[in-house]
Amino acid sequence: MPPAHPFDTSYLRDSGDEDKLKEECGVFGVVGVADAATFVALGLHALQHRGQEAGGIVSYDPAAGFQSARRFGYVRDNFTSQDVMQTLPGELSIGHVRYSTSGNKGPTAIRDVQPFFGEFAMGGAAIAHNGNITNANALRRELIERGSIFQSSSDSECIIHLMARSLQQNIPERMEDALRRVEGAFSVVAMTRTKLIGVRDPLGVRPLVLGRVGDGWALSSETCALDIIGAEFVREIEPGEMVVITEKGVESHFPFRRVASRFCIFEHVYFSRPDSILGGRSVYETRENIGRELAKESPVDADLVCPVPDSGTPAAIGYSLESGIPYAMGIIRNQYMGRTFIEPTEQIRNMGVRLKLNVNRALIKGKRVILVDDSVVRGTTSRKIKEMILDAGAKEVHFRIASPPTAWPCFYGVDTPQREKLLAATMSEDEMRDHLQVDSLKFISLDGLYRAVGEAEGRNTDCPQYCDACFSGDYPVTPADQVKEGFQMKPAAE
Repeated sequence: MPPAHPFDTSYLRDSGDEDKLKEECGVFGVVGVADAATFVALGLHALQHRGQEAGGIVSYDPAAGFQSARRFGYVRDNFTSQDVMQTLPGELSIGHVRYSTSGNKGPTAIRDVQPFFGEFAMGGAAIAHNGNITNANALRRELIERGSIFQSSSDSECIIHLMARSLQQNIPERMEDALRRVEGAFSVVAMTRTKLIGVRDPLGVRPLVLGRVGDGWALSSETCALDIIGAEFVREIEPGEMVVITEKGVESHFPFRRVASRFCIFEHVYFSRPDSILGGRSVYETRENIGRELAKESPVDADLVCPVPDSGTPAAIGYSLESGIPYAMGIIRNQYMGRTFIEPTEQIRNMGVRLKLNVNRALIKGKRVILVDDSVVRGTTSRKIKEMILDAGAKEVHFRIASPPTAWPCFYGVDTPQREKLLAATMSEDEMRDHLQVDSLKFISLDGLYRAVGEAEGRNTDCPQYCDACFSGDYPVTPADQVKEGFQMKPAAE
């Protein structure tokens, strides 16, 4: 069966090629610069790693009003033509790149692509949301019973309907009102006719940063997207903070009850780009530190340290530097896998990982190889990579994983398999080693990961400094919808 659109690689999922946690979404907004939508398109291009299914941009111009464009596929293929960008005039614009973490899990429908727009008595507003609302099903049922008509299957649309039902006098206040009803994780970038608005949930699970671009301002999921438009990174939006940006400047306040922050630690491990800054720390340096910690915790005699590209590269460099074992590019990634270039026959499906990765045989033959990867989710990809390395003549294969075992699903904006499909949920480390048929398999410890991100004493078990639910099962917000559907939380004493 042909793919739903030219960028669909869902046919690879059966081959295990999709054996990675999927980035949530990326949001970006600009105010106070001419052709703001062009800046947003550039920002979204830099955030493409956070979502490749689809993207959308909304802009406002006093003469043209609100204008929007939503497209399937990559930013570079949709928001670079002059014909499209001319339809998005104005000095105020927001955008979103999407990977579905809630709603329809089949072929993406255009109605699910953000930003979402609503027309209120005091004017229009558009919102773009990164994260996941854990009580969205309950909110949706309540809103539908009270007369709301939903256009999408996305949890994010609940925010617009909650705003519509609010009795507050202006849009920022209505947004506050709406977000007080929302549970889970949210970093929101929104716009009215005159304001750019940014909000993070009280736990600060998902990132959001503020930048200065010329006489205007920018909001972004990551600092790397500020770099592409030549914006100066000003600061992170704090957990629980709302900023309202107008021509007068930035107004900040904290509409939610203050709690200890729980930023997603997997942003450091995998999701964010290595050239971004998180919590004042270079993501690249943090990943290198993870590799160093991994080498201290799990040394092994070998000839080469090789990354599983590209996300394993900084950790592999750190492992090599700490261990003294030479670093080598033993696996080469095909950088041109963006499009489905051939009909996915059974033969192509069986090629699986080889469509994206190829072993550097001359380097690998006869060597004891340490493969450094960011995570093991279902294990299907790891097993295929191991087979490729052995086929190339490797003497031994040792896996070193730059995160603890992923044993629990994420409900805060990451597309995670059901718990029973997570390898670490049903197997011990030794059992996983035997399942993957490798000479050794070691994960970084949770304390080791915390040390790598700057927590010298490791994880505070009484009050964890990060959200690490995918490793620990310690959910900072109870996933109400999922529990109602039968999800079993970790027992308190475990």
